[in-house]
Amino acid sequence: MARASTGSRLTTPTMLAVTTPDELSALQKANLARCHALLGRILAVAEPRTLVNTLVPFNDLSMELQAARSQPLFLTDVHPDPAVRSAADAAYQEAEKYATALSLNRALYDALAAIDVSGEDGETRFSHFKILRDFRRAGVDRDEATRARIQTLQDEIAAISLEFDRNIREDERSIQVDGPEDLEGLPEDFIRAHPPGSDGKITLTTSYPDALPVGRYAKKADVRKRLMREFLERGHPKNLEVLTRLLAKRYELAKTLAYPHYADYVTEDKMIGSARAAADFIERVTQASEERARQDHALLLERKRKDDPSARTLERWDVNYYTEVVRAESYGFDVRRLRPYFEFSRVRDGLFALTSRLFGIRYRRVPGVRVWHESVEVYDVYDGRKRLGRFYLDLFPRKDKFSHAAASLLVLGIRGVQLPQAALMCNFPDPRAASPALMDFQDVDTFFHEFGHLLHGLLSGGVRWVHASPHHLEFDFIEAPSQILEEWVRDPEVLRSFAIHHETREPVPEDLVRAIKRAEGVARGLDVQRQLVYATISLTYYDRDPAGMDTTRVLEDVHARFPLVAYFDGTHFQCGFGHLTGYSATYYTYMWSLVIAKDLFSRFRARGSLLDPTEARRYRKEILEPGSARPAANLVRSFLERETGFGPFEEWLTKEGL
Repeated sequence: MARASTGSRLTTPTMLAVTTPDELSALQKANLARCHALLGRILAVAEPRTLVNTLVPFNDLSMELQAARSQPLFLTDVHPDPAVRSAADAAYQEAEKYATALSLNRALYDALAAIDVSGEDGETRFSHFKILRDFRRAGVDRDEATRARIQTLQDEIAAISLEFDRNIREDERSIQVDGPEDLEGLPEDFIRAHPPGSDGKITLTTSYPDALPVGRYAKKADVRKRLMREFLERGHPKNLEVLTRLLAKRYELAKTLAYPHYADYVTEDKMIGSARAAADFIERVTQASEERARQDHALLLERKRKDDPSARTLERWDVNYYTEVVRAESYGFDVRRLRPYFEFSRVRDGLFALTSRLFGIRYRRVPGVRVWHESVEVYDVYDGRKRLGRFYLDLFPRKDKFSHAAASLLVLGIRGVQLPQAALMCNFPDPRAASPALMDFQDVDTFFHEFGHLLHGLLSGGVRWVHASPHHLEFDFIEAPSQILEEWVRDPEVLRSFAIHHETREPVPEDLVRAIKRAEGVARGLDVQRQLVYATISLTYYDRDPAGMDTTRVLEDVHARFPLVAYFDGTHFQCGFGHLTGYSATYYTYMWSLVIAKDLFSRFRARGSLLDPTEARRYRKEILEPGSARPAANLVRSFLERETGFGPFEEWLTKEGL
């Protein structure tokens, strides 16, 4: 891609079309060579430091380095060729090593610090502030020996994190059941898609298209239990030792940088500000959810006792199943009734139509683009005749692919320089494997969620500086734009616009959609507490010296603090908890962002119709387009025209029908 910026012209070939390890390695070598050339150019400046001779080439360098880090990391998750994945792994580590060295380059820091930005616009001043802050947090002002140790630690952390993630990704497990009778309760299309093998057995895997429906609908508790055990054991036992190394290295890094522990280090530049504040927030949500969670637990246990009068506990593999049973029996809402209305292509096209209407954009599929797998679709996004960016959809499961759902910003959008490129990697029912490819309601919800991330990256492509992009937004706000888009999945007017029965061609009945909100209130308190378990685990692993830590014992102790969310004895969830690498101590982000998202959505709800684009256009302008040109709290304040509050979240938590 040709890229022009003040005083330079850069060419950045994309890595997404590589077919061989050598091709990928050559591209990465060229990327880092351009980075090094730009660094040399900055350091060679003799005259007084200015935006043109220092900040602009540093911005170009930051663009190059972001692509050199994000693209190989993405390929480690999605490329079907293990040799290419291995090369991508090495390329990512090489880029991370270069990024760490750059963040410790005192001469570069001094050059950037010498720029006077006092007369510049707010975006430039805030970006400059973040650049210098990040250098200091990296340890640039430490002595040479300390910087060398930091470099070594960061290199080791990058390698260990990749190892941890790879062990999860490549550990797809399965169970076998005796025949179709063991699939009682599962949707008909699921049963058809799982015919018995030559031995009469049926294989169920830990991939999401299998694990989620089985956990929710399989009537036989033993089937749910067996598959959940395998799901919770992904990455075990390998990742026990890998996690121990990761925690130790991150703790040493924090101490080297003069922080009490890694949790304080990683939360310092977030909205929340400290590990103590994160713990206080978790406690606030815990208290707000306790009564609702107890009611939920009693309700589900009472229903379980109708099946098993001797039951005294609600097991981990019971929660999702009895939630759906109660929804069906108490609210007349069986989520399986929605599946015939969620044929994959209609959901995708409906999501496109909805977001086009809301945000004033349109999508055009781009054929003939070289990509990493034949199932990947490529689209360009337009506002009128103006192209805003490109995205890639890799939405179906395959061997050794990332097994959950995520969005990746592969190329940052910078005004007048380059357009953003982003990708979704998900695991939805594949139309090539099953016809029709019917999605669960949770699949649809996930699609909307991840597409919210993607839109954030694409619609913020008009910022001037890399440090004003969403890539540098406070991380605990990053989920809010994705969580808010989920709200449209629950609106009758919206769903009836694309949820069409694959056989009758009738739109989903309005009463069924209206039942979604009522029924979703079932076990909401338990679901929030499950998220609090994950947030507490995340924080607890990182807010102390991990020497001698038994990570499984920590897991058990955290569950004991939330006894309504049953711990599955003998399992090792931490080994498959991929957020422990990227999110580290900050899994609280999901709940923190949800509090903000519920408040933001109150503006949309006040409009009456969620198809009215008035607030959506304001939201695009005030929240999405600025990226991180201003602090996240300022973005929220601009949209709400007030400070954010806890009230809408607490109302959603405690009341049904919201």
